Amino acid sequence: MTPRLTAVSLRRSVAAVALVIAAPVLSSCGANFGAQTDQVYNPAAGVDDRAGSIDVLNALVVSGTDGSGTVIASLVNNDQTHSDSLRSVAGAGADSSLQVKPGGTTTIPADGMLNLATDGHVTVRGDRVTPGNFVEVTFSFERGEPVTMKVPVVSSDDPVYKDVKVPS
Repeated sequence: MTPRLTAVSLRRSVAAVALVIAAPVLSSCGANFGAQTDQVYNPAAGVDDRAGSIDVLNALVVSGTDGSGTVIASLVNNDQTHSDSLRSVAGAGADSSLQVKPGGTTTIPADGMLNLATDGHVTVRGDRVTPGNFVEVTFSFERGEPVTMKVPVVSSDDPVYKDVKVPS
């Protein structure tokens, strides 16, 4: 005796096959390549520029007193074979009157990084160097293209920046 296919059992069979075929498509995470989780996200207060041969990451000014501060950033050399060096940091645009004094280490190793918060010491003075403002600065390099960006000014009172040396 062979069981007969009824209309109900046929519909159930078709639905089950359709579900098995659709499951991989419905559960596919890779279908949305523009998803926010695929984007670069910087959870810190600083700003990034990844457009040139030197990436300027988490750039900001830490201010201890209004009118002065320390420029910090991580400078990443994307060149695998040649080192580079930070030649200068200067005010730009409306902030071109900033007085900037670089100091400390300036070499950015090939395929390496220079952290200005720990290895360099770049101080800045100007009227707009107060927490809550943005100032425009240009990072210039021996080999790489200059990078100009508006960086936030934060207070040294924030526990995150307690170890940054700021001018008095």
